Amino acid sequence: MAQNQNQEKQGGAAKTQDLNQLRKVRREKLANLMAEGKNPFEIVTYDQTHHTQEIKDNYEALEGKEVSIAGRLMAKRVMGKASFANLQDRDGNIQLYVSRDDLGEDYPAFKKLDVGDIVGVKGIVFTTKMGEKSVHVKEITLLSKSLQILPEKYHGLTNTDLRYRQRYVDLIMNPESKEVFIKRSKIISAIRRYLDERGFMEVETPMLVENAGGAAARPFTTHFNALNEDKKLRISLELYLKRLIVGGLERVYEIGRVFRNEGLDIKHNPEFTLMELYQAYTDYEGMMRLTEDMYRTIAQQVLGTTVLNYKGKEIDLGKPFERITMTEAVKKYSGVDFDQVKTLEEAKALCDERDIHYEKHHQIGDILNLFFDEYVEHNLIQPTFLTGHPIEISPLTKKDPEHPGKVLRFEMFMNGWEMCNAYSELNDPIDQRERFAMQEEQFAQGNEEANHTDEDFLNALEIGMPPTGGIGYGIDRLVMLFTGAEAIRDVLLFPTMRTLE
Repeated sequence: MAQNQNQEKQGGAAKTQDLNQLRKVRREKLANLMAEGKNPFEIVTYDQTHHTQEIKDNYEALEGKEVSIAGRLMAKRVMGKASFANLQDRDGNIQLYVSRDDLGEDYPAFKKLDVGDIVGVKGIVFTTKMGEKSVHVKEITLLSKSLQILPEKYHGLTNTDLRYRQRYVDLIMNPESKEVFIKRSKIISAIRRYLDERGFMEVETPMLVENAGGAAARPFTTHFNALNEDKKLRISLELYLKRLIVGGLERVYEIGRVFRNEGLDIKHNPEFTLMELYQAYTDYEGMMRLTEDMYRTIAQQVLGTTVLNYKGKEIDLGKPFERITMTEAVKKYSGVDFDQVKTLEEAKALCDERDIHYEKHHQIGDILNLFFDEYVEHNLIQPTFLTGHPIEISPLTKKDPEHPGKVLRFEMFMNGWEMCNAYSELNDPIDQRERFAMQEEQFAQGNEEANHTDEDFLNALEIGMPPTGGIGYGIDRLVMLFTGAEAIRDVLLFPTMRTLE
């Protein structure tokens, strides 16, 4: 065992030494170019007429014609008087045929180029004897010298931690990674298009706030030197967007980053993308209809189907989404009927029996939610609207007049994940003040995720907010499902990472 570890260390040291030598050679090449008055970093523009995939897609029209392309040199095979290379750009890659007869005195300069260098190429579109669509190079220009060594081509960048820390290398070496982020952009564009076509207005609200409310989460705190005040990073978009409904905008949405001081796992990153929308004169039922239709529409537009296949699980967005109350779901999967639980002592006894941890500030509704987390959530694979939430965990939601202690709210689950959260928004300022008071009491009892009283928001409600439906969507989880990504870090270009010492 010790011998194997020693061999691995020796191999790693030798590899580092080899890489350092290769880097040294590249810097020497750059120094030689500089000495010759050929600084590649001085070039400020290059005229691209085409991209690589465009050439392949329109080959019949472009065969025999000159094109101008630019990108990164990803491979080079020198064979005396003629050579082959591969150029990669935004859309893909294409083979280059380079000969001394065409480049003349510039051919030795081509031979000195390194994999990773960025070049501009002018040449003629043709097909090789082997049947590969290529560009016959007539002119090649070094646009930027690469001083680092890219990972070996056939193994790519496989170190997960390094892929997240050096996403720029990941995008170069792993086409499937680039495709995830292209698809992410298409998903967000489709969402915007869907909402814009239905009269919603995209807005922006503050990230730096006095009161980070609208969700059950701990905020990040910072200090604003100019005003000598502590500020928080927003954990939600909700309270400012509702102010805009009060102001008469009627249909608003925002797609933006929020920040929650929580741990890292496959579904959580402390900085993530949330979309919230609010529509006056509708309720949570209206949000259900919008959600079901929007998910189907986006899937059809981006994926060409309403059936997702995530890690072997088929999820059908084309069928009507299932509906179940929280109490029904907990009874189905745990056997406990919380409609029959009348006292907090009974609820805590159930937790003790099932070894479910609870806090001293928890009420019956909180414990119902703990049972849901333990027994139900992971079972909701098909799109499912969960309703009948207890008031204790819903401080910004209208009460359900037909079911005391419950509110007019739903969460939508897929693949065992919470995908969105919606309310018939509480617009009674007196009730809202009482709810905030309950939250303040919970905070005093140790609940660090409780909301705090927001006097300006209460003032807005006193001005008058119409009946409103509102919803928040986790964009990153949606992208995970639509791209088959295993972890939230796979769909964030630059995820949060521990600082290296």
